[in-house]
Amino acid sequence: MDGVTFFFDFEPDLMIWIQKFLGDAAYYIGAAMSELGNQTLMICMLGFIYWSFDKELGKRIGVSIVTAIAVNPLVKNIVLRRRPYMDHAAIKCLQAPTDSNYDNFDIAAQGYSFPSGHSTNSSNVFCFLALEKRKKVLTAIAVGLPILVGLSRIILGVHYPTDVIFGWVMGYGVAFLIYFLQKKIKRQWIVHLIIFAVSLVGLFYCRTDDYFTAIGVMAGLFLVIPFEEKFVKFEDTRKPLFMVLRVVGGFAGFALLSWLFKLPFTEEFLKSGTAMAYLTRSVRYFLIVFILLGVYPMLFRVVEKRKAS
Repeated sequence: MDGVTFFFDFEPDLMIWIQKFLGDAAYYIGAAMSELGNQTLMICMLGFIYWSFDKELGKRIGVSIVTAIAVNPLVKNIVLRRRPYMDHAAIKCLQAPTDSNYDNFDIAAQGYSFPSGHSTNSSNVFCFLALEKRKKVLTAIAVGLPILVGLSRIILGVHYPTDVIFGWVMGYGVAFLIYFLQKKIKRQWIVHLIIFAVSLVGLFYCRTDDYFTAIGVMAGLFLVIPFEEKFVKFEDTRKPLFMVLRVVGGFAGFALLSWLFKLPFTEEFLKSGTAMAYLTRSVRYFLIVFILLGVYPMLFRVVEKRKAS
């Protein structure tokens, strides 16, 4: 097990106290709150907004989300902080940090501790929504929900408090930066190209799954945006039936594609941590995102025409 250990004295003491105080309820409380910042949930929210509610808003939020999920492992793989339960026997790991299919002590699969990805994701997406819509309820959510998510990661024993605090700072910071760039720069493809180029720096030092997932998702989204504008041009809908059909079809497609693109490879290869395994991971996520956000919406007009007839 690699990585480094550092912490303030109060951090493990606080985490041990919280877990003892909550007892058996710690897992249920932590797991429930943690789902609010799950990366998959963030992607699902993007899918709903993009497919059904407001396509252009979905694109703008998508850029903020993929930037945040790429920056997070870029920092993690520099700091290399081990997770608290790895160095403090009294701190229980109540839930797998990122992937339950891997050993909790497999850093390559579970990722490093600093900063918290869940805290970054939740603060980023809800802050961006609040900036876009300027509604008090969204501002309250952008403050309150990331707090709950951050606390959940401490309760579950997978992040130090300072991981969570920096995750909030980074998530909010990326949201404000992307919002500003989208308002000030007309040619967004230049912004996307710069973000992607900077993110590729991680190829020289990142050796964790989360980074290569992020690169694949980012490449897929950045290519989907001009592809959709030129070739697809689907329209938003407010018809409940069509909204449901689009979202359900998208989620079903995600499950199918995730399973399909793993079929040619053995589980041993996918978990091997080799350069080819990482490249395969990025390509898989690139294809999934491009198909779901670029190709799948081509079906919308066909379905709606048949329903109308």
